[in-house]
Amino acid sequence: MFLKNLEKYTITLASASPRRHDLLKKAGVKFSIGKGREVPENFPPDMHIDDIALYLARLKSDAWKDIWKKKHQMVITADTIVAIDNQVIGKPQNREHAVKMLETLSGRSHRVLSGVVAKTAAMERAFTDITTVHFKPLDTRQIQYYVDHFKPFDKAGAYGIQEWIGITGIDRIEGSYFNVMGLPVSRLMDELEYF
Repeated sequence: MFLKNLEKYTITLASASPRRHDLLKKAGVKFSIGKGREVPENFPPDMHIDDIALYLARLKSDAWKDIWKKKHQMVITADTIVAIDNQVIGKPQNREHAVKMLETLSGRSHRVLSGVVAKTAAMERAFTDITTVHFKPLDTRQIQYYVDHFKPFDKAGAYGIQEWIGITGIDRIEGSYFNVMGLPVSRLMDELEYF
């Protein structure tokens, strides 16, 4: 493991996301995958958009309290949201919803916010990372091709930056590319040095 201070911990990444698994593994962190504790992704209606992702990541962390309260255990949780026009865009419910989401994002900028919590019995490090994504104008044919071939129904905003639509449709980003994938690993590694 790259960070020697983490060797004393058994680390659980409480996420079903294969993208998060892959990113944390590539960062050199040894961990097990924690699944099966679904937490409703609800937040207070008057909550500021910049606070939502971290609020949801903390809810997920609380669901794993029985693990991180034990000695030498750490749980990492994360939640990613997409926001445009001061509105949160969640995950699409079906094909038509995914197409509509991408039509909304087409030719515009939006923000991707990931809240991350690393928690042990003795310490918590928590943060929100924000990336601005600029999409080129997309035509209906491009949007439908992407949705039909990549089925982005498990992704906030109905797209994956690492997939076809990201490669061909994103003009530029400001901030962390990996944040848009769902885990801002550079910032997380900085925070893990405190344990």
